Amino acid sequence: MHTSSAWRGAVVDRVILIGFMCSGKSTVGSLLAGRLDWEFVDFDQEIEGAHNLTIAEIFRDYGEEHFRRLEAELTEVVEDRRRVVLAPGGGWVIQPELALRLRDNSLTIWLRVQPDTVYRRHRLQGDVERPLLAGEDPRGDIRSLLAAREPLYQQADVAIETEGRTPAELVEEIAGLLANWAEEGPDGHDC
Repeated sequence: MHTSSAWRGAVVDRVILIGFMCSGKSTVGSLLAGRLDWEFVDFDQEIEGAHNLTIAEIFRDYGEEHFRRLEAELTEVVEDRRRVVLAPGGGWVIQPELALRLRDNSLTIWLRVQPDTVYRRHRLQGDVERPLLAGEDPRGDIRSLLAAREPLYQQADVAIETEGRTPAELVEEIAGLLANWAEEGPDGHDC
């Protein structure tokens, strides 16, 4: 686990899970929200439900730029929510201003995943269309997209490696981190 020294406040009432597709944001986010008795917002599910289209259909029919606008609109909708776990899509970070809108009282956690794991999980979820991996070389696409986004993911307050760990283990680590932050502050010192 990597922890940023740049902490913005002692009270955390919003957790934002960022990371590449197939990193476990939706699964971990749902479990974490249940553990904390907080609301859970999965951005992709919210966008699909609001527009009655899959993410793949939105990309195909309207393009990536339109989808990014929908993400920005949803970010504005959730901006004032508290006691919430947010799981934006993997590309949400390419609009850094969105994270800035949510920075107060938020803990941003990067769920790190390796390219081979993304590919394996993507193949296992064969019924889930991922528009950015629809090319001839999904492995190459994963590596290049992940490399391009990694500096943005590194802006998170905390990075947690997901390799070889269950969603339940990740939830326990995050819950423990939140408890420590509430008691001692980000560096283990009393606030």
